[in-house]
Parts: sequence; structure tokens; C-alpha cells
Amino acid sequence: MTDVVAHNREAWDRQVAEGNEWTVPVGPDVIARARDGDWSIVLIGYEPVPRDWFPADLRGCDVLGLASGGGQQGPVLAAVGANVTVFDNSPAQLARDEMVAAREGLTIRTVQGDMRDLSAFADGSFDLVFHPCSNSFCPEIEPVWRECHRVLRPGGRLLAGFTNPDIYLFDDAALEQGQLVVRHRLPYSDLTHLEPGEHERLNGPGATLQFSHSMDTQIGGQLRAGFVITHFAQAPMHAGPTAEYMPGYFATVAVRP
Repeated sequence: MTDVVAHNREAWDRQVAEGNEWTVPVGPDVIARARDGDWSIVLIGYEPVPRDWFPADLRGCDVLGLASGGGQQGPVLAAVGANVTVFDNSPAQLARDEMVAAREGLTIRTVQGDMRDLSAFADGSFDLVFHPCSNSFCPEIEPVWRECHRVLRPGGRLLAGFTNPDIYLFDDAALEQGQLVVRHRLPYSDLTHLEPGEHERLNGPGATLQFSHSMDTQIGGQLRAGFVITHFAQAPMHAGPTAEYMPGYFATVAVRP
């Protein structure tokens, strides 16, 4: 049995060392602009999250950046005036947020753990949960939505991004040749849908393990957890042969009544 949490923790630590774009922290100029009220962060793709998805005034808001280490979103929200906690599986990703906080004189709390288990936080601890596209690295996500609902206060918001499950239909080797060949039945798992050694051969040693999740578990799961969904958006994948055919990302705003 593969310990997915431990495997992906080590994989993301390596991604930090290799300079993956989602591990590169924001620079001082971004923080300076945020302090002046000129700020944006991304949830899916590269488009800034609409400002009206956030509370009108983030000053003093208790914000949880869920699986959002990397020194990108958390420091910006802290510079705006939010009380930010960043929760992530990767110590190296959390170290990015700690580095920016130290460099810029920001206060950011970092907590390491599995996104399915937020027991480090009491019920009703946060006004906002910001969960960028990351649950494809988690084998089950309904517990994630239940935990988000628990740690949010009434009226609190969950901003969540996730991948289109359809991108996992295709044969990776064929994709490298620019061909769309349907191979996998959904829901997809790197643990069960590939031949022995194929994952490493296609993605390199110690690559992250990924999983698809149905729209029922992504959107229906939020509804079953007790949320009311108020906003929805989609965005294309930034690369790959499927990008011209279908959106690769979706995002929702869900409110705890």
C-alpha cells in the first residue's frame, strides 16, 4: 500500500527544490502593492480571482490557505491585512511562506498536514478558506469539504479550484505525441490505472500521485457538506493538447449558511 500523503509530501518538497512555478514565492514588489490595496491572487489557471469573491474588507479576517503553500497567496492576503494561516502537506512549501513573512515583516501561521484532517483547528475558526487547485493530489475529497464546513464560521466562504476530471481520460504517452487517445475510465488514480513502473517512466522518479474526482464529489460534495454555492468559473489549462478543446479548471465560491 502506498502512503499517498507521505509520497506527495516528498514529491512537492522536490518540486520546490526544482523551482516548480507554483513554489516560487512572490517578490517584495507584489507585497508592497498589496499593502497599498493593489493586489490579486489566482485560484485556477492564471486569471486573478474576481475581487467580489472575497469579503469586501479582508482586514482582520481569519483566512485559511488550504493546501496553498508556496509563498504566493498567503503573503498577499496577509499584506492586505488578513490573519493568515497556511496549511500544506509539504514542509518546503510552508517554508516559502515563512520566508516571505520574515522578509516582509508579515505574520503568517504555518501548519503541516493532510487536507482531509483539519483537527488542528477548532470549529468556526475562519472567515475564509482559500483552496487553490490542489485536491487532485488527494485520493478522496468529500472529507475535505466537510472539514472546510466545520472550520468556517456561519457566513464564511470557501473558494475552491479543481481540475476537470476529463483531462484524466487520455493516454499520457499518446498526449506526448499530440494525440488524444481515450484510455482511462473515470475516476482515475495513478495507483490503479497504470502498468507497474509506468508512472515513473512517464513522469520521472518520485513524481506526484494524482487522482481525478467527479463533478458529483467536487460540487455535489460541497453541497452535501452543507455549503451553498454562489459563484462558478472555468479556465483553460495553460498547456497541453486538450487545452483548445475544453476547460481544464473549475472554481466555486461556497458559503456556509
